Parts: sequence; structure tokens; C-alpha cells
Amino acid sequence: MTVTQRRGRRIMMTASELDTFLAEQRTCRVATVSADGRPHISALWFAWDGTALWLYSLTRSRRWVELRGDPRLSVIVDDGHDYGELRGAELSGDAVFVGEAPRSGAPCPELDAPERMFAAKYFELDAMPHDGRHAWLRLTPDTVSSWDFRKLPQG
Repeated sequence: MTVTQRRGRRIMMTASELDTFLAEQRTCRVATVSADGRPHISALWFAWDGTALWLYSLTRSRRWVELRGDPRLSVIVDDGHDYGELRGAELSGDAVFVGEAPRSGAPCPELDAPERMFAAKYFELDAMPHDGRHAWLRLTPDTVSSWDFRKLPQG
């Protein structure tokens, strides 16, 4: 993963801070590109494994269709209310479809860890409940940009 930082280095999250932040947050905004070039943004839950962002998406969604045509993906995860509290990360790269679509729970070793993390985080379960409507996308980011305005001098 290449870290690209257009913002000042003093507000960039360290690798450890970024891992903690992404593990704690629940919702991200996912940007895809339609066939005519228009951007489309939608909110999703996600799991972060320290290397990749795992997205559990409806297979009949506009997002899924757009990614089938063009795998480019950008995701924003952010938090904070007041200006001095704002922090977040933008992760970009190509989406990879993992496992069956839609997911019914057939064995897929690559999904064992993400499904355990996701089930615990969002459902307080040990195993992932499958509804036959969702499937997995993995984003191993090519670029990451982060910010934490709490690092700015207060005053």
C-alpha cells in the first residue's frame, strides 16, 4: 500500500493510528463510477483486517453493477463533529470480488477472518449470517490519505 499524503504530514495518521481508527469505525462511504462516468456514492458497513477493507454489498445494488463494469473504488471513513475533532482516511484501488455471489456460506477460506470480524462487529455473533443477497468485495488500497485535525495546535 502506498501512502499518498496531500495534506500536511503533521495531521497524517501513523500506521498504528490508522489501523485503530479503521477498526473502530462502522460506516464508510463508497464511491464507484457508472458506465457514463458519473460518480455514485453509497454508505456501507466494513471490516478492516490491517491490510484490506472488506465490504459486504448487496449483489443487486447499483454499486455492485458499477464495480462489475469498472473495479475502481474510493472509500472515505471519517469521524468528528467539531472542526478540531475531524479525522478520517481515503482508501483507493480496485475492488476484488471474493467468494460466491450472492453469498450462501459455502466454504471459502479467504472469507473466514473477514466474516468473523464482521459478524462480531455488527451482529455480536461468532459466525456470519448469510441472507443470499449480499457478497464480499475486498479493497486492498493502492493509495491511502489520512487526516486527524486533533493533531493541530489548539488555540
